Amino acid sequence: MIRLHALLFVVICIPAFAQHADMMLVKGGHYVPHYDEEGVGVEVQDFYMDITPVTHEQYLKFVNAHPQWKRSQVPRLFADEHYLRGWGDSGPDQSILKSPVNNVSWFAAKAYCECLGKRLPTVDEWEYAAMADENRRDARKDSVFNQRIIRGYETRGSHTKEVGNSPANYWGLKDLHGLVWEWTLDFNAVILGGESRKLDNTNSTNLWCGGAAINATDLMNYAAFMRYALRSSLKARYSLTSLGFRCVKDTDKPRHP
Repeated sequence: MIRLHALLFVVICIPAFAQHADMMLVKGGHYVPHYDEEGVGVEVQDFYMDITPVTHEQYLKFVNAHPQWKRSQVPRLFADEHYLRGWGDSGPDQSILKSPVNNVSWFAAKAYCECLGKRLPTVDEWEYAAMADENRRDARKDSVFNQRIIRGYETRGSHTKEVGNSPANYWGLKDLHGLVWEWTLDFNAVILGGESRKLDNTNSTNLWCGGAAINATDLMNYAAFMRYALRSSLKARYSLTSLGFRCVKDTDKPRHP
């Protein structure tokens, strides 16, 4: 019954249009995830990604068009009591309109993307795009790059900063690090089992404390450990001050295994 209720609520928001405006093409390729028991990696397909996280201003337009997602109307099944904290039904304070929207649940983020003919990125897509620095597709082995990310995670009040002021990475994307954490479509996929692409839950405890390093491909990538630890703690209705999102869109090319 809950699944039917969720479906009926979410599909009220029919995709309005498809667009590539304010998105950049991320060329796919072979990618070895942070957790990869098989050790063979995965193939990431080409996709478009929003250049910056969704802002309060953009999300306000969404809730005005789809009032079922207003703070006062959203069912607790789809968002906890922290959803859009600080908002009234007229929206957020004008001073934060250009900053990344936060305190938004996975259900709400997913609905927003679908209303634009887009979707949330998978963990692999997000991590693949975010492993690039300004000049390299994969900067994960660079200790300076990783320390810069960690410092951004430690900065207080970063969620109130305006989006788009960081240097663009190799793909032309901004603010993947440093402002807010970001929802992914399959945020809890890794903790579902010992083999991250299967649904048995034999080794989910390995993602906690020291056990988290067992299947990690890079023991020095503390920034990635932090992201996976956060994802493992989330539920789809949670809304956090430090958590926002951005959307992706498939290319017109056929997707293949």
